[in-house]
Amino acid sequence: MARTPWPASMRSRLLLGILLPVGLLVAANAYRLYHDALLAIDTAYDRTLLASAKTIGERLQVAGAPDAVHLVADVPYSALEAFEADNRSRMYYRVNGFDGRLVSGFADLPVWRGRLPDRSSYAALVHFYDERYRGAPVRVAVLLQPVTGQAGMGLATIQVAETLELRSTLARQVLLATLWRQAVLLGVIGIVVWLVVQLATRPVRELSRNIAARDADDVAPIEPPPGTPVELAPLIAAINEAWNRQAGLLSHQKRFVRDCSHQLRTPLAVLKAQVQSAQRGDVPPAQALAEIGQTVDGATLLTNQMLALAKVEQLRQQRDPPVLDLAQTVRDVALDLAPLIADAGLDFELSTQPAPVCGHAWALRELVRNLLHNALKHSPPGGRLDLGLERQADRVVLRVSDSGPGIPDSLRPRLMQPFTSHGQSGGAGLGLAICREIVDSLGGRLELNNRVEGGRVRGLDAVLTLPCA
Repeated sequence: MARTPWPASMRSRLLLGILLPVGLLVAANAYRLYHDALLAIDTAYDRTLLASAKTIGERLQVAGAPDAVHLVADVPYSALEAFEADNRSRMYYRVNGFDGRLVSGFADLPVWRGRLPDRSSYAALVHFYDERYRGAPVRVAVLLQPVTGQAGMGLATIQVAETLELRSTLARQVLLATLWRQAVLLGVIGIVVWLVVQLATRPVRELSRNIAARDADDVAPIEPPPGTPVELAPLIAAINEAWNRQAGLLSHQKRFVRDCSHQLRTPLAVLKAQVQSAQRGDVPPAQALAEIGQTVDGATLLTNQMLALAKVEQLRQQRDPPVLDLAQTVRDVALDLAPLIADAGLDFELSTQPAPVCGHAWALRELVRNLLHNALKHSPPGGRLDLGLERQADRVVLRVSDSGPGIPDSLRPRLMQPFTSHGQSGGAGLGLAICREIVDSLGGRLELNNRVEGGRVRGLDAVLTLPCA
């Protein structure tokens, strides 16, 4: 079995669908908060570096003759200890004179050779940058400090560097505090979402329990319990519709089994009696075989028609039937029955027009065959039989006109019911019932009208109307 990439449970889908984007948003927010905290820490400690640089600048003096001015710095390293936050970070400095030579500080501190930014947040000629010193990363503030004296004036370069242990420690603390709070927030969201999902999916679980508790043959419609969400209404409607179709199938199946057991019992009993009579020698063998053959033929016809009636119900459940030309079906059926028409000596006329309809080939063929066969059986020898097909706008009309005795008024109300036939037909009484089922499945209409001429019934017109494809 293939593994599903997405959780099959509705609760899992809802939880994942909600917590995943929320978790991504929380992670992005934590990342942004962490970097904002780093920026705030750097800004705060950069101000300390600037204060240290300004303190050193205040201790610078100009000495020497006017033609040999040089810078004098009296800055003990202990003067910077006041700016050190704790023992985890160290500070270093370097002062370069007017000519760029070292005046005071750590000689191995790399000399700044950059340029000041065009815009600065400080009212001083200062620039901050990252550097490595003695194998460790440091943050450096470089200040260009004007220095004046009686001997002259110039621009000194002051560099103050600080190791990053304290900044990293504070950044980790901020990160851990941020992650902890975001984790708590995500956990609270997860619990709330789980509770809401449990509450929201309760009607679904109740519906599944109600369906599981039903009997196998219980296809009664589901009554939504009070408080059922509107989102479940389409699901319940679809289940009820499916059960309605299932109820129709079960009803048809029960009716089919009942009719089979009832209708086949008689020919089988007759067949048994005929066989017993032949065995006793009550009738000549030839007559007994003929009678048995007639009974078998009748039972075979009845069985085939009942199977056809069941197949119509099966085709009714199939959707999107193909588009077929009914004219071709009519011509094929007429050709199949041509020997019977010729034996009866009927004056037969066939006229067709292209007639596209939606239907299964078997159903259309069975429909036309039953109508034509019924007309053939009821037409007297030498009579007239007309079969016409025409297209009228959005309809297709098939007319089968025979020259038989027509339909008695007493038989008309129940003529298309199963096992109802004209007394002289000798059939099983299922032909017109099959036609009615097929016509209903195709969304058409079938009418049987006596053709009256001169006050007398001259035949029967079977008019079939189907929607045009």
